[in-house]
Amino acid sequence: MYKRILIATDGSELSDKAVQSGLSLAALSGASVVALKVVPRYPRSYFEGGMPVEASDIQRIEKQWDEAAQALVDGVKTAGDAQGVSVKAVVAKSDLVAEAVIAAAKKHKCDLIVMASHGRKGIKRLLLGSETQHVLTHSHIPVLVLR
Repeated sequence: MYKRILIATDGSELSDKAVQSGLSLAALSGASVVALKVVPRYPRSYFEGGMPVEASDIQRIEKQWDEAAQALVDGVKTAGDAQGVSVKAVVAKSDLVAEAVIAAAKKHKCDLIVMASHGRKGIKRLLLGSETQHVLTHSHIPVLVLR
C-alpha cells in the first residue's frame, strides 16, 4: 500500500491526533514515516512593525525554536518505535510551510502526506491562511487530512 508516509506536525492537539493516525496507518501498511516540523525563520526586517532585536537574541530565539521542533519530532519517533514503525525525524526551516511540506515529501520519496486541518472558516481562514489547503492544491502526492 504505502512505503513511506510524511507526517507533518505543528505540536497542536489536533496535529497530535493526525500523528497517531498516521503512525497507525504506517503500522498497518508496513510503511516507514518521515516526521516533519517546519520552523519559521525569525523576522529580520524592521518593516514588520516590531522592535529591532539584537542578533544574539535572534540566534537564541531560533535555537529555542529548533530545539522545541527537534523534541517534537523526536517524540513522534519514540511513539513510532513503540508501534514498531521506523520514523525519521526531520526539522525544516522555512517561512513557507506548505512548500516545505511538499518539498520534504518529494525529497524523502514519500507516497502519502498526513496532516491535520484546523477547519478554519470565513475571516479566520482568510487572515490565518490554510497551509493544509495549500498542500492539498499544490501537491502531486496524495494528502490525507484529519480533523
